[in-house]
Amino acid sequence: MILCFGGWRDISIGTRERGKEFGVTEVDRTSPAVNFLQNGHGRWFPWTPVCLGLGIATYFALPIEPPIWWGASGVVFWLTLLVALRRFPIVRLGGLALFAVTLGFTLAQVRTHGVVAPVIGQRIGPATVDGRIVAVEMLTKGQRIILDRLTVSRLSVQTIPERIRLRVNGSQPDLRPGVWVRGRAVLTPPPPPVAPGAYDFQRQAFFQRIGGVGFVLGPLEVTGADPPTPFDGFRMWVEGARQDIAIRVSANLEDSHGTAAVAAALMTGLRGKIPEAVMTAMRDAGLAHLLAISGLHVGLVAALIFAAVRALLALIPWLALRYPIKKWAAVIAITGAGAYAVIAGGTVPTQRAFLMVGLVFVAVLRDRRAISMRLVAFAAMVVLAFSPESLLGASFQMSFAAATALVAIYEHAHRWQAGARLGGRGWRNRLLFYFAGVLVTTVVAGLATAPFAVFHFNRFALYGVAANLVAVPLTALWIMPWGMVAFAALPLGLENVPLAMMGAGIDAFVVVANVVSGWPGAVGMLPAFPAWALGGVVLGGLWLCLWPSRERWAGLVGVIPMAAALWMFPPPDVFVDDTGKLFAVRTTSGDYLPSTRRSGRFDREIWLRRAAATESPGVDNDNAAPRVRRLLCDGLGCVYRIADRTLAFAKSEEALNEDCWRADVLVVTVPIRAVCGNPAVVLTRRDLARDGAHAIWLNRGGIRVRSVNGERGDRPWVVRPGFGNGGT
Repeated sequence: MILCFGGWRDISIGTRERGKEFGVTEVDRTSPAVNFLQNGHGRWFPWTPVCLGLGIATYFALPIEPPIWWGASGVVFWLTLLVALRRFPIVRLGGLALFAVTLGFTLAQVRTHGVVAPVIGQRIGPATVDGRIVAVEMLTKGQRIILDRLTVSRLSVQTIPERIRLRVNGSQPDLRPGVWVRGRAVLTPPPPPVAPGAYDFQRQAFFQRIGGVGFVLGPLEVTGADPPTPFDGFRMWVEGARQDIAIRVSANLEDSHGTAAVAAALMTGLRGKIPEAVMTAMRDAGLAHLLAISGLHVGLVAALIFAAVRALLALIPWLALRYPIKKWAAVIAITGAGAYAVIAGGTVPTQRAFLMVGLVFVAVLRDRRAISMRLVAFAAMVVLAFSPESLLGASFQMSFAAATALVAIYEHAHRWQAGARLGGRGWRNRLLFYFAGVLVTTVVAGLATAPFAVFHFNRFALYGVAANLVAVPLTALWIMPWGMVAFAALPLGLENVPLAMMGAGIDAFVVVANVVSGWPGAVGMLPAFPAWALGGVVLGGLWLCLWPSRERWAGLVGVIPMAAALWMFPPPDVFVDDTGKLFAVRTTSGDYLPSTRRSGRFDREIWLRRAAATESPGVDNDNAAPRVRRLLCDGLGCVYRIADRTLAFAKSEEALNEDCWRADVLVVTVPIRAVCGNPAVVLTRRDLARDGAHAIWLNRGGIRVRSVNGERGDRPWVVRPGFGNGGT
């Protein structure tokens, strides 16, 4: 990455000197190559994290795990080529880009091999589990803990996961990070996606080294605590401090409307206790981003500390006239922002925010311009270098999309902004200017993050601008300042008054969320679309934000792949889970009829969300309403017909004799001796267990089938039933 930085810088210098460094003469100053370099002057370095991201995305898109030498050999090759062809600007530019792509691929590969740990392959338990608590999350009902240094009674030493995550309910002892506990638990592998392309918790757990999940039976027994190492001691202290702050916040605030839970989330990043109704209202109103500790929160903390320290030092004339108190305040602000980022959990948006805020204050220390696209690029490079897998997460994508778009707007509007400030110094003009800034920020950030919101959550808030016009100033001018006062008062035990003031602001915040989310058509829904379509939008948006000249508007073409994908890839006609016992079929009205409503609620909700559909009120029998008569069921199985295609679900061997001859697609959920050859597609119970949940399209032009593991391939984080993951 240092090489990329220096290389881009040298190319920029070369363009400023009209190609002199690269041997370009006066005659060819106007050549297309030189003009291209000149047009991109000063903008090559921000493309470094883009190239890194392309390499990381390529690694994760592969269907198999590549040999470890692929990435390293590519890095050596492109590095050698750069040295050999350093006098040719276009070749050098392309070589730097390909070097960065290869480096990103290598970083992802090294990270994967560095976190490989055992993952259990099947349900185990009840078993006796001994381990040390490393994290505790309070939930609306019960708690969730993560254990390491494990001993599991039904597993050998070689197959014990490095970490497991357990749900704990009922009356329990005081569970804190660093405490050793013992109890009876049921363990299962981390669950795979419930539909092709859906959120992959199994991959996230792999990179967190969580090799099993489950629940505890009865109370846990505290067995003691070993003296931690210095690093573990700091980590446990941070986790304990977060838990203590959340408990003290809950003790001082009413939680009937989620006030205490929201306050704890803003102060510690722990959101597990926020009621689902409150979270849904905030998502539907476009306010959920205010609960993620990101640029707004870290920036406010740093700004408040900076302003307070500078004001206090300015009250001492002798000090203010002799020393650089502005720079002193900047150092203290960086320290305070770092402490807040640590207490808030250090998520990807928090890391990005702290890196950017830190660099802003470093610019203050060096008397340089604070905000630039290089700052965003540097933050992205640091995050990708240490956790390449974060590229695939909604947090990274939405956080950096918003930051990139806002900095691009700032860079193009800073002259107008300066003129507007000079033209209106009255408080009315300043207030109007502030709300105009909130409006522009909300619109730009909303447009930048909308494709990612649709891709990951299949929804977007239509009235987010209206809600943010009230909620953002409320958060910035009332809630977070009182939160900072509460932080300062906690060691003295005087936090009740500032928390009460903070809680009053949160109550108003929740009212705004409830009102806006209740407006007609508050939430727009769109079905899932493939990742390549999102890639087109991302590249187009990056070109629009990073390219300095008028050609940047060509980036709007990137929207076309997403629009085409929504038209070309309609929702599936059938969803089937990995057991074959739960399925859902599409009715003539576009909603989905499940095989049962007694189980599989989580799977059904994900299927409906990804299809941007609702659940049919019909029933699966001959008396169903005409609009759902595509599905007919009896005691032996079900038959689903659409577009002259027939799909049969055989629940017994008796149904096979008939279904084998009339079905185009046959799903068999009972053991069979042989597979009949007439159906175009046959999915047995073994196929479902091996490949996971399936999505099926029944078209006149053909039958299309996608499976979870068919999409994911054979990678270390993919757990095969009975065998664990590829890395064990």
